[in-house]
Amino acid sequence: MKPLKLFSNRILITSLLLLVQLTWFVLFLIRLTNNSAWISTGFTMLSILIILFIIRKDENAAYKIGWIVLIMSLPLFGGLFYLFFGNKGTSKYMQSLLLKEQSRVDDILIPEPSLLDRIGQDNSRVMSTCRYLQEKNRNILYTNTSVVYYPLGELMYQDMLTELKKAEKYIYLEYFIIENGLMWEGILDILTEKAAKGVDVRLIYDDFGSLFLLPANFVKQMQQRGIKCIAFNRFRPILSLVMNNRDHRKILVIDGNTAFNGGINIADEYINKKNRLGHWKDTGLKLQGDAVQGFTFMFLEMWNAFNKTKDSFEDYRIATAATSALSVSETDSNDYVQPFSDSPFDGETTSENVYIELLSQAKKYVYIFTPYLIIDDEMKYALTMAAKRGIDVRIVTPGIPDKKLVYRLTRSYYEPLIKAGVRIYEYTPGFLHAKSYVCDDEMAVVGTINMDYRSLYLHFECGTFLYRNRCILDLKKDALETIDKSREVQLSDCKEGFFTSLFNSVLRVLSPLF
Repeated sequence: MKPLKLFSNRILITSLLLLVQLTWFVLFLIRLTNNSAWISTGFTMLSILIILFIIRKDENAAYKIGWIVLIMSLPLFGGLFYLFFGNKGTSKYMQSLLLKEQSRVDDILIPEPSLLDRIGQDNSRVMSTCRYLQEKNRNILYTNTSVVYYPLGELMYQDMLTELKKAEKYIYLEYFIIENGLMWEGILDILTEKAAKGVDVRLIYDDFGSLFLLPANFVKQMQQRGIKCIAFNRFRPILSLVMNNRDHRKILVIDGNTAFNGGINIADEYINKKNRLGHWKDTGLKLQGDAVQGFTFMFLEMWNAFNKTKDSFEDYRIATAATSALSVSETDSNDYVQPFSDSPFDGETTSENVYIELLSQAKKYVYIFTPYLIIDDEMKYALTMAAKRGIDVRIVTPGIPDKKLVYRLTRSYYEPLIKAGVRIYEYTPGFLHAKSYVCDDEMAVVGTINMDYRSLYLHFECGTFLYRNRCILDLKKDALETIDKSREVQLSDCKEGFFTSLFNSVLRVLSPLF
């Protein structure tokens, strides 16, 4: 029975099929080039042309360098490898589906220009950042929104359950990871109950993110409970980089009145009910008010694109602050909230640009939580330049790694940052999964965006930009308390031998490709 179960395992079958495809491809090329000097010369010329093509492309320099090194290392096959696996044209179908939905949203999502004007009177540079998110990323600015910051996943989870029980119209969930356990069972019980009462319950989960955690018939199980469900970008045994485009977002929207966002997936380690890597440090937000519309539309764009439904976005437009049934305090009308999304298909490195904007605008400090620190030259320059300007730049990373190679790669970036004056801390109680920036008591970002190539270039991500919001001081307080529990990395800790440094260099070159 066990051998039969192993043989039918989806992960095993997929891995074997991918290995067979790769082996066949390599053997085919070897045989082809061995039989003809002209073919061998042609492939070499193709590799040279591909390198020239890559150089002139408007893409991230680290991504281009990775492919150039790989092609030069394999001059006969490198060009073909790029054509098959490096050219992102295979994602055009997915891109076209999303663009159709985004154009539908653009027709009804009209920003309030007076909000930008109000910010501009106070800080023209922040106004420019908000305008960038509106015009280049189609995410409008809101006020009339109360925001609660959660320094731990277990605190947010309790409020998630409370708000889910209040649902009357719809519940929309979108998560990278869902795993059977206490956290999911608590949520699923409420979803099942609400679906039975006629509440519209929809769930999007990333197929690869949950590949090892959920049964193959999970979608069917949800449908039997009355829950509409999509597995995003099903992991298929096809050698294609489109499989790299994962849905890393974490969104929960309830009745258009309440939304949750942050780094917290639905699995027991996120609420410290399972001790996998010591204490699990994560962060999140609860939004109530006008800005919830931003997350509602984010979810619906994804749902309509890949479920091929045609929900009317007009039906989900929020009431104005004057007519909203949700009570929002007068002080919240002066707090600015801007939910934003990031797509690998829009030609904008939105998340990285927002992070760099905070670093370049900082006058006093920037405190950063990130589980991974695998950065390109632009981000490294922004961090070091801020520190050289006298800004108190501090970064907190995990003390206990979840992936040893990634941890090694993260630590390889410490030395130049520390030399420039950036202070780096490792969260010794356990694993830090939080993704947040807080700057000068005025600006902050909390979301799903790691400081690595996958989040900044390959994944679908989302976050919440806050300006002059009262909860920003809660972020600062949490950052300082977390730093107190962490160990500061010294320059002497970064010394490595020749072969270790060489291995780290190889990892750096290849990291943007995977």
